[in-house]
Amino acid sequence: MATIFYSVMGEGRGHAARARAMTEALRDRHRLVLFTSHDALDFLRDAYANDPAIEVREIPGLKFHYSAGKLDLVTTIREGLALWWRSARDVRTLAEQFRTDRPDLVVSDFEPLAARAAHQLGVPVLSLDHQHFMTTYDLSKLPARLRWWAWAMGWSVWAFGIGQQKTVVSAFYRPPLCRGHEDVVQVGPLLRPAVRARTPTVGPHILSYLRKATPPRVVEWLCQLAMPVRIYGLGERSPDRNATFHAVNEETFLDDLASANCVIAAAGNQLLGEALYLGKPFFALPEYNHHEQCINACFLKQLGGGDWRAIETATREDFAAFLARREDYRQNLTGRSAEFDGTADAVAAIEGMLTR
Repeated sequence: MATIFYSVMGEGRGHAARARAMTEALRDRHRLVLFTSHDALDFLRDAYANDPAIEVREIPGLKFHYSAGKLDLVTTIREGLALWWRSARDVRTLAEQFRTDRPDLVVSDFEPLAARAAHQLGVPVLSLDHQHFMTTYDLSKLPARLRWWAWAMGWSVWAFGIGQQKTVVSAFYRPPLCRGHEDVVQVGPLLRPAVRARTPTVGPHILSYLRKATPPRVVEWLCQLAMPVRIYGLGERSPDRNATFHAVNEETFLDDLASANCVIAAAGNQLLGEALYLGKPFFALPEYNHHEQCINACFLKQLGGGDWRAIETATREDFAAFLARREDYRQNLTGRSAEFDGTADAVAAIEGMLTR
């Protein structure tokens, strides 16, 4: 049994969900200690609060910043780099924990501090995230704006300082790898047992998962739809016409996802992967400046699982057009669930790293 330190980017649901999937897949074979911050810290602490076998430790982490209800990309990058430059003390603290606990491997989901501490002590690092698609995937089929962004942001992936010996990229899409990155392992979405255990049905409701900064007009259009809509991410509030608003609860959310007719939501890689695994037509609403989610949305459309619009420019007619075509998208996803589950492949990559 090896000791694995698993460090997780704290912003957004996807990183935490990936960590949960891998923790459940590895826990019977190895000792796992999870390091994270912000949203992921809350999610993982709740998940393992009564589980003495899994330890969750808090570390500093990057957080998205918003201005006037929109993602402030410049501030987010600036604060992230500032966190990186002033992190020497945090790395020293982690290195002391490493000396005490002697991990055999650090797995980093786009979290740099634990990786930097590992390098100080000669502990190998495996990168398992989504973000490295920007530097390793052939993105030539994307619009020029998004190709340029991925190229420009490639330096920030490097600047995070993960410095891994092995790279595993989890995504619901698998374009060719760029030249020079042929050793990168491509895997599908990492699915928790709770996702794979559910049998999908085609219910009457739409599932919607939205960021708190969602424009009010988008929420209004969802409330006006003829179908019931179950909205997560905006907090609990009173029902409004056919829409109900729910606190984020893992079991309830997955029940509603598995039985949904379709999904209208932000375009995070993890939610897209879970929805496509369950065969759900998806209308993605990424923020225009959230380029990573725009890339996800483009690949969603290319594989035939749904459509997308930037949330700032989406119209009521876009919603209607998606709903009119949802059975076509559903048919396109029939029989493809295995394509959207990369959990076993990711476990094999970690075990291979430990063996080496």
